[in-house]
Amino acid sequence: MPNVSLVTMFILTGLPHAPALDTPLFGIFLVIYVLTVLGNLLILLVIRLDSHLHTPMYYFLTNLSFIDMWFSTVTVPKMLMTLLSPDHRAISFHSCMAQLYCFHFLGSTECFLYTVMSYDRYLAITYPLRYASMMSGRTCALLATSTWLSGSLHSAVQTILTFRLPFCGPNQIQHYLCDAPPILKLACADTSTIEMVIFVSIGMVASGCFFLIVLSYVSIICSILRIRTSEGRHRAFQTCASHCIVVFCFFVPCVFIYLRPGSRDTVDGVVAVFYTVLTPLLNPVVYTLRNKEVKNALLKLKDKLAHF
Repeated sequence: MPNVSLVTMFILTGLPHAPALDTPLFGIFLVIYVLTVLGNLLILLVIRLDSHLHTPMYYFLTNLSFIDMWFSTVTVPKMLMTLLSPDHRAISFHSCMAQLYCFHFLGSTECFLYTVMSYDRYLAITYPLRYASMMSGRTCALLATSTWLSGSLHSAVQTILTFRLPFCGPNQIQHYLCDAPPILKLACADTSTIEMVIFVSIGMVASGCFFLIVLSYVSIICSILRIRTSEGRHRAFQTCASHCIVVFCFFVPCVFIYLRPGSRDTVDGVVAVFYTVLTPLLNPVVYTLRNKEVKNALLKLKDKLAHF
């Protein structure tokens, strides 16, 4: 890096709350984190064991579950540590850099993956007879690999731009994780150009993905309305509704934090909870409670375990 930073340690201020709420918040977030990890692991296990779920849609769902499990792991354990004791709020310069990279890597990969999943639903509903050939195993692997590589590249840009700046104090990050906007406020240099580049970069990814998702679902709705049977229309709508719910819960907080004008304050930390803590939990809940095939696979798994 061209500039040498004098700061070797950052202090995460954590979520804005009264000190009396430390223990209740710790308990709530710990339960959510455990449920998130177990729920996504369960989805991975069920899809792996049930041959009926070896389809493109569930292939992408395994990728989503894997991302959500680690996306939550990158942020929540450190937040739990800061709630336990003020002594645990410190994070080294390089650990902060690693957290920022992993956070944006998994977040942007999830953003790209939602786009791919909407495209998959578009093909499944619009071209049902040609779907199997259009979404072959090779095509699915290529699309999934592209999302991971794109997310990695996008995150590398954010991380390099942020940590190439000199940091000479203060070192308190007004957040419960290392994210670009609060870190840039601590830099001992003009950050206006870098802030604009990051703003445009995130804006292009978020708006581009969201536009493609909306375009896919407009086409999907048009195709659904042409289905003759009400049962067929209901099944198609139900399949797409699950995806729409998690997309909405992921994109709205991201747009609020990264793409709104004006200064960023402590409200950002509270809003960030929605897509760093709650959205990873929503994935297993939405895709199991609203999905008949997954529920049937879970019942089969339960029966198998009952025989042991």
